[in-house]
Amino acid sequence: MATFVFLYFAAVILVAASLVVVLRNPIYSALSLLVMFFHVAGLYVTLHAEFLAAIQIIVYAGAILVLYLFVVMLLNVKREERFNQQGTVALFLGLVLLTEAVLLAVSRGFNVATPDPGPEGAAKAVGNTESIGEVLYSTYLFPFEIASLILLVAMIGAVILSKKGIMESK
Repeated sequence: MATFVFLYFAAVILVAASLVVVLRNPIYSALSLLVMFFHVAGLYVTLHAEFLAAIQIIVYAGAILVLYLFVVMLLNVKREERFNQQGTVALFLGLVLLTEAVLLAVSRGFNVATPDPGPEGAAKAVGNTESIGEVLYSTYLFPFEIASLILLVAMIGAVILSKKGIMESK
């Protein structure tokens, strides 16, 4: 049953991601992206990573997709008249990736062994959110701080650019 659920989510993610690139109307591409984000969150739920699934929906489906839609609507982008000329290269690379995936699946025999945590691993089991927070604020504290600094600089830059645009229009 778990394999069927995974294959369903994987197939829908592949189709939706392909539609994001192939569709000519940017609104339809954004809606395909929304479907893909929700199915990626479904994959996280099947992996018992409920916190990551919630973050996937809140951040990507909520914030990032809304940002894409605002940009598309502000730029007033119409449908693309000329189609991308790199279809043959994309088809070739897609077939190469599909062949690699099939060869990997056949070589492993479609079985994925799950390690047994043993009695000491079961005693140390903590919640998903707690373990992510512990690793984020201990092991990955420096990259987390750098990312927050970059976001702060981007936010200040956006405010300065918008103030500059307001001052020039007066």
